[in-house]
Amino acid sequence: MSPLSELDQQALLRLARQSLEEGVRRHRLPEIESPPEGLREHRGAFVTLRNVQRLRGCIGMVEAFQPLYQTVVECAASAALHDPRFDPVAPHELPDLHIEISVLSALVDISPYQVEVGRHGLLVSQGSIRGVLLPQVPVEWDWDRERFLEETCQKAGLPKNAWRYGARIQAFTVQLVNESAHAAFASPRAPGISDD
Repeated sequence: MSPLSELDQQALLRLARQSLEEGVRRHRLPEIESPPEGLREHRGAFVTLRNVQRLRGCIGMVEAFQPLYQTVVECAASAALHDPRFDPVAPHELPDLHIEISVLSALVDISPYQVEVGRHGLLVSQGSIRGVLLPQVPVEWDWDRERFLEETCQKAGLPKNAWRYGARIQAFTVQLVNESAHAAFASPRAPGISDD
C-alpha cells in the first residue's frame, strides 16, 4: 500500500472535519459524492480527537472492510459521539478539537521479539477477544516492548502475560495525518461533499 499523497491527506482531513461537524451538530454523516481516487482503496484507520493534548475520543477499524474515505467519515463522527470513555462532544467544543488520522497498513503476524516500539501498532487476540494499540501510544507513555505487549493484552481483557502463552500478535504500521501538519487544509467543504 502506497503512502497517501499530500493532496489526499488534505482531502482526508477535510472529510474528517466535515464528518465531525455534521455528526456533532446534526447527528448525521455527510454525503460523499465523488471521493478522490487515492482515498478509495480499502484500508483500516483510526481517528483520534484531542483538546489541546487531552484525549477526547478515538475510534477506528483495523480491518480494511471498506474504502478509506468511508472508514474515516464513520470513525470521525463515532470518535466524537460514541467513544464509551467520554461524554459525547458538544458543539461548543468543536473549534478546540484537533484531528489526527492513523491510516493503517495491512496486519502481519509477528513474534514478540520483532515488535519495534514507535514503528508498530499491535493487535493481540485470543479466540474472539482482541485489543489494539496504535504505535503512538507506547511512545507517549515511554513504554518498552514488553510493557507495550502487556498493555495491549490488558486492553483486550487478557492477562498481561498472554503474549507469552499463545495469544496471537499482529503488527501494523501507520501513516499519520494530522491537522497541525496541514494547517492550510481548512476549507468549508471537502471535495465531493454535499451541503444537504
